[in-house]
Amino acid sequence: MYDELTQVDIQKLQAELDHRIRELRPQLIEEVRVARGFGDLSENFEYKAAKREKNRNESRIRYLERMIQTAKVIPADSGARDGIGLFDRVVIYIEEDDEEQEIRLVTTLRQNALKGLISKESPVGKAVLGHRAGDRVHVQVTEDYGYDIVIRSVEKGEDDASLPISSY
Repeated sequence: MYDELTQVDIQKLQAELDHRIRELRPQLIEEVRVARGFGDLSENFEYKAAKREKNRNESRIRYLERMIQTAKVIPADSGARDGIGLFDRVVIYIEEDDEEQEIRLVTTLRQNALKGLISKESPVGKAVLGHRAGDRVHVQVTEDYGYDIVIRSVEKGEDDASLPISSY
């Protein structure tokens, strides 16, 4: 399995990886070394906290390396030229809830549903990808549940690199 990421996603991952390896790792190793000198390790909170942060950093480094190695690079303008594609802003009307929402289709790495950043791999993202304003599409959430939405408007977007990557 791989994640479909844009070149900007890969660059952001690489920048974070470089920061964690070159700057954060030596700093956290030093913090562990200093905290170890505070005495009895079984009752040394500073040592445990420093060790936990070092381990979190190492875990994130492994995650970033794996993401970069296994990613499939896709063009930022993937999707139909005349339909909804990656980074487009879309206003949808959810018939079941009688409400309108503005979403923006993004890669899984930059999704944040609370900010309206919806992954192209999500049920809504998959449903609207390639469609046009005025289309009525069905969103299949689970095998037993789905709902209909109407695409009200589409504003073409581009990957401006301002969207941060998810922390996990």
